[in-house]
Amino acid sequence: MIILGVILLVIGLVAGIGILWTIGIILVAIGIVLWALGALGHAVGGRRHYW
Repeated sequence: MIILGVILLVIGLVAGIGILWTIGIILVAIGIVLWALGALGHAVGGRRHYW
């Protein structure tokens, strides 16, 4: 999810499309939160680790 967000950020920046930039930021933020919860040992969506 983090990688997809970064890809959308880059495409949005290069193409000048604001909605891709916004979606990219949201995906990166959600990916970081899920990664942090998984790294701390909290179950995310029924899984012990989130990759």
